[in-house]
Amino acid sequence: MGSKQQKYDTEFREGAVRIVIETGKPIPEVAEELGIHSGTLHSWVSRWRRNGSASSDRPTPAEASGRLREAERAELERLRREMGEKNKRIRELEMERDVFKRCMALWVK
Repeated sequence: MGSKQQKYDTEFREGAVRIVIETGKPIPEVAEELGIHSGTLHSWVSRWRRNGSASSDRPTPAEASGRLREAERAELERLRREMGEKNKRIRELEMERDVFKRCMALWVK
């Protein structure tokens, strides 16, 4: 009888861990979305929190020293730029909401 243990590549494991870490979603929810066992994902996240890597393989020299690859750096800059734009939009919407609240308060009086 064959082994039922599924093998996942490093990229998939790291992507799954990033979803949990970056979105803050619960591990069981992410595991269900990805079609993997929540215990498996939990062990990957635990390993990442301990040594910063979701894979059981040794990190590359660039990863070990904490340096980002060029693609990762570009993605990080893009995400920071998007986050800044979204935060700006949120502040604008909050100001509009406050104006509408004041208008309603004046109108009710």
